Amino acid sequence: MLKDGELGAIIQRDKETYAVAPHIPCGVVTPDTLRKIADTAEKYNAAAIKVTSAQRIAIVGLKEEDLENVWKDLNMDKGAAIGLCVRSVKACPGTTFCKRGIKDSLAMGLKLDSLYHGVELPGKLKMGVSGCANQCAETCIKDIGLVGFTKGWKLLVGGNGGALPRLATELACELDDQQALDLIEKVVGFYREKARPHQRLGLMIERMGGFEEFKKVFEQYQTAK
Repeated sequence: MLKDGELGAIIQRDKETYAVAPHIPCGVVTPDTLRKIADTAEKYNAAAIKVTSAQRIAIVGLKEEDLENVWKDLNMDKGAAIGLCVRSVKACPGTTFCKRGIKDSLAMGLKLDSLYHGVELPGKLKMGVSGCANQCAETCIKDIGLVGFTKGWKLLVGGNGGALPRLATELACELDDQQALDLIEKVVGFYREKARPHQRLGLMIERMGGFEEFKKVFEQYQTAK
C-alpha cells in the first residue's frame, strides 16, 4: 500500500483504492482537459469524478497498479493536495467574469499559484484571492488571503478552518498588485523562519502572543530585510 502523497495519490476510505487530483491553477480548465480527465476516469473504471473545495477535480476510486498509467494518460502536473507546503490557490472569477468583481482576483491568483504552489514550508499553507468583499474564495479562513476593494487589496493572514477554526486578521490594506505580492513574499519568508514543524500560520501568531505581537515582530523582520 502506498503512503498518502506517493505517486500523487491519496488513500480512500476503503483502504484499497486511491484518488488523484491533477493541478488545475485556480480552477480554470479547458474543454480538452475536461475530456482528458473524463476519458482517463472511464478508462480506469474510477468510482467518481469529484470537484473539490480547493478548485481541483479529483479522480476517485483508482487501483494502485493503475496509478502510474493514470498520470501518463493525464499528462498533467500533480496537485499539492497533502503535505507541508503551499496548497492550491483558490480564486474567485473577479473582474474577469463576475459583475461584482472590483479587482482581478483571477490574474492575481494565477500569479500566486505560479510562485508558490507546492513550495515546501514548516506546515501546510493555503492562499485565497477574492475580487470583492463577498470573499467567495473563502479568504477569511485562509492562511494568506487577498480581498479586492476600490482602493486596492486588503491582505489577511492567519485564517484556517478545521477543528480549531480561526478567522484571518487584516495585516495591510490599499495595496497595489506589486505591493501585495511583495508583502506576501515577506509573510511567507517570515513564516518559513519562525514557524515550528506542522504549525499553521494562525497557530504561530497565537504562539507569538497574538496578532499585535506578531505584527510588531514582523515589522522588525521587514526592516532587517
